[in-house]
Amino acid sequence: MPTRIQRRRTKGWRAPEHATYVGRPTRFANPARIIPTGDGRLVVQWGTTGGGVGTFPADGIQARRFATELYRSWIGQPEQAEIRRLFRALLSGRDLMCWCPLPEPGQPDQCHATVLLDLANQPTT
Repeated sequence: MPTRIQRRRTKGWRAPEHATYVGRPTRFANPARIIPTGDGRLVVQWGTTGGGVGTFPADGIQARRFATELYRSWIGQPEQAEIRRLFRALLSGRDLMCWCPLPEPGQPDQCHATVLLDLANQPTT
């Protein structure tokens, strides 16, 4: 089963051969961005010019959860059916990479790449 991989900048780290990066600036990126406010909090912004849709603590956990749920809701909309088909065709069976931190054992994975893994690898109907 494909997995999510945290992309790294450490010396010597290499992406696995068959993994696909799904962050910015790829077509797979989450339109919800997490932006520091300058006062120790984070704002989730939809798109590059959208307004903030929530303010969250600086630890980022709640902001990532909210951004992931925004992405899950957006990609699940009926008007995104063609994008879902395309993404499934392009990502099925592949490990996906993003910069989001991996969850602690037993915790949910709050990253849009996890949504994409579920989408790309669900049984066809």
